Amino acid sequence: MKTIPALLAAVLMAATTALHAEEKLVVYNWAEYIPESTLADFTKETGIKVEYSTYENNEVMYSKIKLQKGKGYDIVVPSSYLVSKMRQEGLLQKIDPAKLTNLKNLSPDLLDKPYDPGNEYSVPYLWGSTGIGVNAKEIDPATITSWADLWDEKWQGKLLLTDDVREVFHMALKKNGFSTNTTNPDEIKTAYEDLQKLIPNVLVFNADAPREPFLAGDVNLGMIWSGEVIMAQQENPDIQYIFPKEGAGFWVDSFAIPVGAEHVENAHKFIDYMLRPEVGQKVVEELGYSTPNMASKALLDEDTQNNPVIFPPADIVKASEFQQDVGDAMKVYDGYWEKLKTGK
Repeated sequence: MKTIPALLAAVLMAATTALHAEEKLVVYNWAEYIPESTLADFTKETGIKVEYSTYENNEVMYSKIKLQKGKGYDIVVPSSYLVSKMRQEGLLQKIDPAKLTNLKNLSPDLLDKPYDPGNEYSVPYLWGSTGIGVNAKEIDPATITSWADLWDEKWQGKLLLTDDVREVFHMALKKNGFSTNTTNPDEIKTAYEDLQKLIPNVLVFNADAPREPFLAGDVNLGMIWSGEVIMAQQENPDIQYIFPKEGAGFWVDSFAIPVGAEHVENAHKFIDYMLRPEVGQKVVEELGYSTPNMASKALLDEDTQNNPVIFPPADIVKASEFQQDVGDAMKVYDGYWEKLKTGK
C-alpha cells in the first residue's frame, strides 16, 4: 500500500505528465507547406511544441491514418477529394467552430462544398492549381499551350510529372475530353492507355518539390504546382507557368483533425492561429499559393494580389475543375497507376 507522500507524488507526476501532453501538437503535412518561422512563432506565443512530419502525397497520408485508425496525429492537411473520403470512413472528427474566432476571415466561395457540407470536418488552408512549367530560356512558352503538347516525341526523356495519381490522370482525362472526376471505367482506361504513350517522354516523377529539377537544369518542361513556380521564380524568373487550354487541375487543401487525435484543443488553437490575417499573408508570400483568407489577401501588396499564377482570373477557374472524391473508382485509378509506374 502506498504512503500518503507516495500517493501525492504519483498524483503530481500524473498531473505534470498530463500538462506536458497538452502542450504538444503533432502535425502531418505536405513538405514545405507551412513556413518554419510560423511554427516557431506559434510555439513562442502558446508554449505548444509542434512535432512536424511530412508526406509525399495524399495517398501516403491517407494510408497511414487509416492504418493507425486515426491515431498518432492532431492535424492533417488533405486535399478536397480526400476530405470527403476520410470523413465518410470515420477517420476525421468534427471541428468546433466556436473555437475558431478567425473563421469569419474565409471566403464563402470556398466553404460549404460537396466534399464537406458545412465544413464540419475541414477548414480551407490553401488552394492552387497544377499546370505546366516551362523554362523560357530553353523553350518558347508560346509553343506550349495544352496538356497535349507534352505528348510530342521531341520531349522524349525530358519531362517532369508530379508523383500524384489524380493529377497525372487529370492531365490525360482532360486531353481526351473527360471530367477529371470521372468514375467511368472506360474513360479511366482510355486515359491510362494515353498515359502509356506519354511515359517514354518522362524523365522523373517528383513528389516533394518539382521546382528543384527545373532550377537544377535537369528539366525544362513538365507538370508543376502554381506555388512551386512562384518559389522557383525567386531564383530563376525564366521558370514560367502555363494554364493548359484543356483546363488546369485545381484543388483545396484543408486542415482536419483525425478521429484519434490526442491534443484536440491544441489542434483548434493551431487552426485558429493559421487563420489570422497576418499569418495567412506570410504563408502566401513565402509559399506562393492562393489563400481562401480574404483578410490575408487584403494585406498582400498589389503585385501579389494581381499575380494570375497565385490568384487566377475567374475565366481560368471557371474553365477548370476542382478535384472531388471518386469513391470506389479510386481503386481503378490506383490499379492503373501501379501499372503505369512499374511498366507492367
